[in-house]
Amino acid sequence: MRLKELLLRSNTFFIIWALVASFGAYFCMYAFRKPFNAGLYKGLELWDMSYKAVLIITQVAGYTLSKFVGIKIISELKPSSRIALIIGLILFAETALLFFGLVPFPYNFVFLFFNGLPLGMVWGVVFSFLEGRKFTEMLAIGLNISVVIASGILKTTYLEVHAIWPGVSEFWMPFLMGLLFLPLFFVFVWMLSVIPQPTAEDIRLRTERLPMSKHDKALVMRQLGFPIICIVIFYATLVVVRDFRDNFTIEIWNEIQASWNSSVLATTEMITGLIVLIVIGSLAFVRDNLKGFRLTNLILLFAITLIGLSTFLFERAMISGYYWMLLIGLGMFLAYTMLQTVVFDRMIALLRVKANAGYFVYICESIGYMGSVALLLYKEFFMKDLSWSRVLMQFAYVQFGAGVVLLVLANIYFERFRTRKQPLEGSSSLAAI
Repeated sequence: MRLKELLLRSNTFFIIWALVASFGAYFCMYAFRKPFNAGLYKGLELWDMSYKAVLIITQVAGYTLSKFVGIKIISELKPSSRIALIIGLILFAETALLFFGLVPFPYNFVFLFFNGLPLGMVWGVVFSFLEGRKFTEMLAIGLNISVVIASGILKTTYLEVHAIWPGVSEFWMPFLMGLLFLPLFFVFVWMLSVIPQPTAEDIRLRTERLPMSKHDKALVMRQLGFPIICIVIFYATLVVVRDFRDNFTIEIWNEIQASWNSSVLATTEMITGLIVLIVIGSLAFVRDNLKGFRLTNLILLFAITLIGLSTFLFERAMISGYYWMLLIGLGMFLAYTMLQTVVFDRMIALLRVKANAGYFVYICESIGYMGSVALLLYKEFFMKDLSWSRVLMQFAYVQFGAGVVLLVLANIYFERFRTRKQPLEGSSSLAAI
């Protein structure tokens, strides 16, 4: 096919194509997951909880289970099965939103569990087209930016669409939003389907990414278990705080800035997205895997420091609520996307183990989203007297403190391992380290 030949011949065209395809596919996924959060569901309660909290907890529970399932499915996914899987996942999610609109309150909440159940695996399918390439960091920019800006833009879109069609209930709006974005999703999935497999140069620089067997998974955890556990816990704390901020953005803004405009949801995330794009995209120019791995960890340290520092300054009224939400969001998303798309990819390339990034990321996210559900339940039952913004501040401090300790411990292990230059069992020599 002429298109595939052009993608193989031109690095520039290939990068742009992969950026657009991955950004678009994952952005559209958020149209099936996040817009219902923009609804307030005023006056509705179930089990002495606000109905919105019930909906969020239910969907996150399904999304969390999806991450656990993804540890197996994504790590073992064959290239030939990617397209059928991602289309099936989205259609399943949209069908669940249809029943969310059809079934009356208070019985329709269960369908948000089924909505979240497939969506947690979409990231792994999209990233499987991008990992293990010499330009992976640059290719992942589209995926990273969609994670950062999609929620804010889609919530703004939800409010605008609802203003145009005010007669559509909050229970039908999620299905309508998914329906509007379904044609675009199919276009971007087609774009993903024509991306060529990694070249010989990609494999030489970043190692070949293969489906993992049970033996492969057991071996890599036996070899690198301690730092992986540290990173998993660190990543989990990020997921908890990031997800809480994202799920209750409307409520937090109502508390910290009474006269806020819905446009800030998009503008703050777009500014964050641009900065994340520049930082992570620039890592593609660091060809040496050891330097790249060290640099990613320094960026992680900076990002979590930004979370703690901005919260400290806001609490003491040294910065406004707008800048707090901007800076804490920047720190969270920079660290989150760095871990999701760069750290594990560089680690595999550096240590030359038989693995794929999806395996490690899904271990991290499964634990992270389980923590997110626990936080939501804890807030509803034990922290009812605290405001949403106060809860976010408290957990931002916890995330900062835990993040620094865990990141330092993981890097001490990697540095000692590198200094010993001890070869990994079942892998190629680490002399290059």
